[in-house]
Amino acid sequence: MSSAVERIKRVMQEIVVAETGPNRLNAFLSYQYETAVSAAQDVDSAVSRGELRALAGLPVAVKDNICTLDLPTTCASRLLSNYRSPFEATVVQRLRAAGAIVVAKTNLDEFAMGSTTENSAFGATRNPRDLKRIPGGSSGGSAAAVAAGIVPVALGSETGGSVRQPASFCGVVGVKPSHGRISRYGLVAFASSLDCVGVFGATVRDAAHVMQIISGHDAHDATTLDQPPPDLVGGIDDTDMRGLVVGVPAEYFPADMDPEVAALCRQAIARMKRAGVQVRDVSLPHAKYAIPTYYVIATAEASSNLARYDGVRYGLRAHDAETIAEVFDKTRSVGFGPEVKRRIMLGTYVLAAGYHEQYYARAQRVRSLIARDVQRVFDSGVDVLFTPTTPTVAFEPGVKADPYELYLSDIFTVTANLAAIPAISIPIGTVAGMPVGGQLMARRWEERAMFRAAAGLEALL
Repeated sequence: MSSAVERIKRVMQEIVVAETGPNRLNAFLSYQYETAVSAAQDVDSAVSRGELRALAGLPVAVKDNICTLDLPTTCASRLLSNYRSPFEATVVQRLRAAGAIVVAKTNLDEFAMGSTTENSAFGATRNPRDLKRIPGGSSGGSAAAVAAGIVPVALGSETGGSVRQPASFCGVVGVKPSHGRISRYGLVAFASSLDCVGVFGATVRDAAHVMQIISGHDAHDATTLDQPPPDLVGGIDDTDMRGLVVGVPAEYFPADMDPEVAALCRQAIARMKRAGVQVRDVSLPHAKYAIPTYYVIATAEASSNLARYDGVRYGLRAHDAETIAEVFDKTRSVGFGPEVKRRIMLGTYVLAAGYHEQYYARAQRVRSLIARDVQRVFDSGVDVLFTPTTPTVAFEPGVKADPYELYLSDIFTVTANLAAIPAISIPIGTVAGMPVGGQLMARRWEERAMFRAAAGLEALL
């Protein structure tokens, strides 16, 4: 059995190759060899003393909008290109306490705003399954790191599908928890009522193990559930799916969906039926409004959260400004990229006095209807919902130039964020060599049931 030091040295070498070789992924924004090896030495010393740690020596990559002390936190933005956080995110603290070693920070769409990881100020990430294609986003760097086999698990963040969508495109497992299951302390805010930390894993079990460690109440985050987290790993190897009730929403199989993706989902459903699963056709009638609802709420909250980046307190500052107004204007003009500016402008518009009721307040009411639809289905006896994760496989950069067309990449994922429920994407097959993900969603706080269903489906496929 290799030591933690040996393992981390191998991982760090693989990161260097991935970032400097001819097939550069551009998945990592920062890494520090000496710091990672030193942490591994501490783990080996603890193990030699008989200290048992759940994740001893596990290399983990962390999305660069999650604060760390030993590495910069840039949010892939020029505005924070040299920023170092004075504190560490709760999820990172819990990983380290369990013996995991943070080996690198990963690339993302700037401030987690995007679906392709093309919006990074430090260049786009490439999909390890096909370097000519995007890895998805906004957590594309973390997805690529796991898909390339460099790390077995990585942390990402979710606002509308930013873990599950790239997991589907890269062929790995991606998990979004219930809102409030995992602390957001130290996660740079995009849209606070939707944001959560998610996990990528090579397998369902890997993802469940890490989520178990980072879950739980945090005094720094009042939205976290003040109860011990459930045992997510216990019983996960029992892959018997007999008696499970799976709902299949009709709205998630539109006529214009990629027919090969739809066929793989139907095959997965057929396999579940043969394994003794009871499959029911269900309806989520307000799901068709999920995308506009999400983008009104998310941009409104983003415009408020990003107001703090003004060139005064931290980050980039325009030095050619003569007044405080010019500092704000020039700093934000230079520091923010086009997609972030687009969302700030849209969010400011929907919150304006003349449009608040017409857009933002109405979106919040529709959000309640979407959550009510989901609750009604679960109350009818359905254990989990099964849907495609994305309507297509990963595509090439620039293919979807229209921002709204890109936003539709999240059409099957945003419902879980609006309803605050847990969801997971697992690989279910390939189309022309590119991965396809299937999504399972469960009742809020029922991550244990979701993981067991996902493990059963993973075993079937």
